[in-house]
Amino acid sequence: MIKIVVLSDTHGYRRGLDEISDVLAENDMIIHLGDTSGDGSYLASRYKNTVVINGNCDVFPAGNDEQIIQAEGVKIFACHGHRYSVKTTLARLAEKASGEGCAVALYGHTHTAREDVIDGVTLLNPGCGTRYGARSYLYLVVNGDKFTYKTVRLNS
Repeated sequence: MIKIVVLSDTHGYRRGLDEISDVLAENDMIIHLGDTSGDGSYLASRYKNTVVINGNCDVFPAGNDEQIIQAEGVKIFACHGHRYSVKTTLARLAEKASGEGCAVALYGHTHTAREDVIDGVTLLNPGCGTRYGARSYLYLVVNGDKFTYKTVRLNS
């Protein structure tokens, strides 16, 4: 079993990351989906097995633009989402993930937590980690070839 915390759009609000340090420390993997990937680098310096994805606001990219992650028997496509027009449609992202053989697609960019299933692909957005608006992260557990998830809301 692999426990994963997925974050996005922290935009330099490291205090918010520090507030959930206990949660981050107890998980097997952390995925930061960009905006700001420098926050992802900050996490990577503190927690092993951190995956950093670049977003559209990342002037000094610290990770990959997208990445496929194998978590036990589940293949996960991770990106920020801006290159797939996620503010207007999730169809392109679902098509890309499906084409890569992924059961899950993780994305950010919209600052809104969301869960959708399109053509058998589960699309998950953890929301945003900034102090502006509703803060949240995604808790994803993979066990063999099955997965479950929950959006965790934080106090603003």
